[in-house]
Amino acid sequence: MPLYNEAATLAEVLDEVRRHTAARIVVVNDGSTDGSAAILAAAEARLADVHVLTHAVNEGYGQSLIDGFRYAVDGEFDIAVTIDCDRQHEPRLIPEFLAAARRFDIVSGSRYHPEAPGAQDDPAPPDRQRLNEEITRIVNELTGFRLTDAWCGFKAYRVTGLARMRLDEPSYGLPLQVWLQAARLGLTVAEIPVPRIYKNPERRFWGGLDDPQARRTYYLTIIDREVSRWRTSS
Repeated sequence: MPLYNEAATLAEVLDEVRRHTAARIVVVNDGSTDGSAAILAAAEARLADVHVLTHAVNEGYGQSLIDGFRYAVDGEFDIAVTIDCDRQHEPRLIPEFLAAARRFDIVSGSRYHPEAPGAQDDPAPPDRQRLNEEITRIVNELTGFRLTDAWCGFKAYRVTGLARMRLDEPSYGLPLQVWLQAARLGLTVAEIPVPRIYKNPERRFWGGLDDPQARRTYYLTIIDREVSRWRTSS
């Protein structure tokens, strides 16, 4: 669970995750400055299944995931599930992700899947949806996958596949590395329809990426860099 300043929802999400899985829960606190650290300290002291990794300063969403993946690989776990702490994902679906991960290397939630529940009831911010559609199309063209949502943070990974990846993008572009490296490695992928929930449509991206054009340029740069690596290693 990557975390940055989600004190308002953190305790509720932790409780919900624990309700739907008996697995080890690893929270990567990415330099939070609100009250998240205190909530996590109390949870870790009280609950044997909660473990906290802490960044002294904010290192980025991607780096939080990378550190969580490393924990899973080093601990020789079978499956790693990623879920955000802002209530945009529904922990009740975790068992479905775990079951699908027995058949696929990466199982990704899709808020734009034709069968995604309630998609019309909670529309995405227009600039996010347009950019998601464009980047998803580019990823599909490069990989041969048939994704409908390249960005959903609710995923399940077979740890054996994660161990083969070389992920190093510390910011929001990490999922692009995941998809391109998954194709390069021949990993199998599948999507699960998930509800489209936008609790905070004004949520900031940080790092100068609030502007949609800046995000687009950044994402395309990540894709170009990863494709160049792919060609160089061929």
